[in-house]
Amino acid sequence: MSGSTPEGQIEPGVTADASAATSSPIPSAPHTGKLTSTGGRKASAKSARSRSREFALQALYQHLVGRNDATAIDLFTRDLAGFHKADSVHYDALLHGCIAGAEQLDALIVPLLDRKLAEISPIERAVMWMGAYEFQHCLDVPWRVVLNEYIELAKDFGGTDGYKYVNGVLGGLAPSLRPAEVAKDQGSTRAPRTAP
Repeated sequence: MSGSTPEGQIEPGVTADASAATSSPIPSAPHTGKLTSTGGRKASAKSARSRSREFALQALYQHLVGRNDATAIDLFTRDLAGFHKADSVHYDALLHGCIAGAEQLDALIVPLLDRKLAEISPIERAVMWMGAYEFQHCLDVPWRVVLNEYIELAKDFGGTDGYKYVNGVLGGLAPSLRPAEVAKDQGSTRAPRTAP
């Protein structure tokens, strides 16, 4: 299938960096259930929301790299094989919410970067946009689920160690975007205090 995707569409295992458009193996994922030979989740094991995140990532990549119009990207993406299995409402929220809020999302992300925004791969940038967007607008999804979903997307579609960068940035955003949830979660994982 390599080489047969339309311009701007990405494949798992292919880096998104314009300077490094070479194949890289997909790292093993710590998923239970149905796994591919490379360690990724089989398509049949993915939820509708996970699929919507993948399609939104592909669409945002087209927006960032090709500067394509959101409506044209949306129409193209909805025509892709497997889209009917995705949560189209979640996909719409991610695609249109991230494009509309791009400046605000960048403003959240930039303080946590160790390099200029222009040096971040479009895949990692789109993944961080989507994670930050979900932290802010999808409060029904627990913060750890958001973090894990986007780490996995970065593993499947990004550069070799891009997922580590995504983990650091989104892990840094979570306490400010979901303070009560993160504090409660961190408080429940602490060792119980012993009496003197």
